[in-house]
Amino acid sequence: MFEYYVYIMANKSRTLYTGVTNDLERRVYEHQHKLVKGFTSKYNITRLVWYESFPDIEQAIEGEKRIKGWLRSKKIALVESMNPKWEDLSLTWREGPAVGSDTASTQ
Repeated sequence: MFEYYVYIMANKSRTLYTGVTNDLERRVYEHQHKLVKGFTSKYNITRLVWYESFPDIEQAIEGEKRIKGWLRSKKIALVESMNPKWEDLSLTWREGPAVGSDTASTQ
């Protein structure tokens, strides 16, 4: 059974990016190492600040679209409800800091 993720990433100035993937660790690594050119590489968005898993790709895509339609203030409230310090949640996946990060957290 596959698992799909909706995630929010941010940079130090809290510019937000919302995405969907079936491999969260790989996708975050791609963002952190700027392997895919675009918004996240341009704005140095390297911190995973929120995510949710779904058993079905359609549900994940629906969740991503819903969040993308929200006002910025609602997205910030979502992040802060689970990660009030805006810590990089991917730090717990490996030893050493993630690219562009300076703190650790768990979800």
